Formats: sequence, structure tokens, C-alpha cells
Amino acid sequence: MAGDGQAVDAVVIGRNEGARLAGCLASLAGQVRRVVYVDSGSSDGSVALAQAAGASVVALDMGQPFTAARARNAGLAVLAADPPAFVQFVDGDCAVAPDWTRAALAHMAAHPQTGVVCGRRRERFPGASVYNRLADAEWNTPVGLAAACGGDALMRHQAVAGVGGYRPDLIAGEEPELCLRLRRAGWQVWRIDAEMTLHDAAMTRFSQWWRRSRRAGHAFAEGAALHGSAPERHWVAETRRALVWGAGVPLVALAGAAVHPAALALVLVWPLQAARLARRWGGGRAAWERAAFTVLGKLPESQGVLGYHLGRLTGRRRGLIEYK
Repeated sequence: MAGDGQAVDAVVIGRNEGARLAGCLASLAGQVRRVVYVDSGSSDGSVALAQAAGASVVALDMGQPFTAARARNAGLAVLAADPPAFVQFVDGDCAVAPDWTRAALAHMAAHPQTGVVCGRRRERFPGASVYNRLADAEWNTPVGLAAACGGDALMRHQAVAGVGGYRPDLIAGEEPELCLRLRRAGWQVWRIDAEMTLHDAAMTRFSQWWRRSRRAGHAFAEGAALHGSAPERHWVAETRRALVWGAGVPLVALAGAAVHPAALALVLVWPLQAARLARRWGGGRAAWERAAFTVLGKLPESQGVLGYHLGRLTGRRRGLIEYK
């Protein structure tokens, strides 16, 4: 654990994570000064488990919509009375690597403008399903200056508190949105070459992958609506790709088929696009697998984009899109 001048406190969020939460809390022992666990309506004894592990526990008001952003802000509020120099945010289905905080603090010391540092998040069971393997590949982001982090990251308390924390109403994409505001405030986001966390996506069904992809589409659309103007053009391209490939291609093919059945051949652009991506990513089974699901994923992503905009038109906010 770092000395007081470099104190690290952890904010852990979760809902019905059970044994995964126990592993998460155990992995933080010796790496942080204190742990705040924020629970979003668990019914599996997670609150008692966290209390027994010595964590300070916050149970979110069930009368308000749950979001990960709201939960992390609740953890930050507890830390405000005795703020640490750094906050390690971690999801309750993750275990923190033994040397992670040491590596992250060393980077912070060498780069004072760093507000956020993250490392390699890995899937615990990538061989359990194709969906877990896809998640593991997704976590493997480039090392160096980055635009955003994920749910697990070590942040300078001064930085995250200075921009007002997370935007609590976002049901997805809250970390990139926070990082965008941090970068506007002059802070840097880094991904370093160090093991950070083991994550358990526990995705074994196609329906789980579909819901997770739909949530991504929602995040793209809402992010673009909030920050889509120049210079960042936040998630504008991702939203456009979801609509073109996931909604535009099938709609044009169906509309054209009303004139001539040959128009249905337009859907062949999907496998052609998958082949192009697979070649770009080096070929091989992993590249083809990733490419196929990237193209197929535009269908649920477009569903998420359209769902977000329909909600805006009708004045109804979307609830959490959970996949497990």
C-alpha cells in the first residue's frame, strides 16, 4: 500500500456478483488503503459479504434507476471526507492483478498530467465461449496515450473530482464520456503495458452477446448526442457505422426486393466486409471470428442506436441493458 501522500482507495461496484465479488475484494488487500463497495440492489448476500471483508458499504436507493456511473459517484462521495490521492475503480466481477497499483502509481509519478491510467484487462475464461474470447480481444487496446478507459482504472482523485465525477444518468459509455471531459480539462489518459484485472464476462449465450452489443449501440448514440460536435466528434463514426451496416443495408435490400428480388443480393456486402476486416487483422481463425461478429454486431448496435433516439422522441429514458 502506498504511503499517505500516495494513498489509494478503491471504489468497487456490483450487483449479485457473489464469489466474483469476494475475489475482487481479496485482490485489493495490501494494494489500497480502504475499500468502498457500492451495491445496486443485490439479493445474493453481497452486502454482508463486503461488510465481512472490511469494506465500507453503500446500498443505492432502489427508488432511483441504477447506473454504474451513479454507483461510482456514490463511492466518490464517501471518499470526499478524507480524499485519497488516487482512486482505483473496479467492477465487482474483476480481480485486480497483484502488482497493478504499484505499476500504475509509478506511471502517475513519471507523468504528472496523467489523470487516468489503465492496463490490460483480460477475460478469466476466454475459452468458455466465443463471446468471452471476443471480450478479451476488445480489452486489448493499444498501449500509450488513449482517448478513454473502461470500468477498471486508477484515477487521480483531484482530476475526477474536479470534473464532477461520472455523468450519473448514462446507462452505458460513462467511462469514455468522463475521459472526454478530463481531456478537455487538460488531463491525460494512458493505457500502460501492465496486467490490471481479470474480468469474468460469463457470456455463454448468443442472447447475452446480443444485449451487450445493443447496449454498445445505445452508448454510441447517446455519446454522439452529448459530444458529437467538433473537435472530438465523440462516437459519431461508431453511430454512423451501426446505422449504415445494421439498419441501412437490410432496409435497402428489402425495399429493393419489392422492385426486383435480385436486390436481396445486397446483403452479400456483409460477408465481403467481414472478409476485408479479417484480412486487415492478419487472417487466421481469431481474425475471422472477430470480423464475423463485428459485422453481425452492427444489427444489435443499430437496434441500440434507434432505441435511444426513439426514447428521446417519446420522452422515455431507457433502463439498464444488462447481459448477465
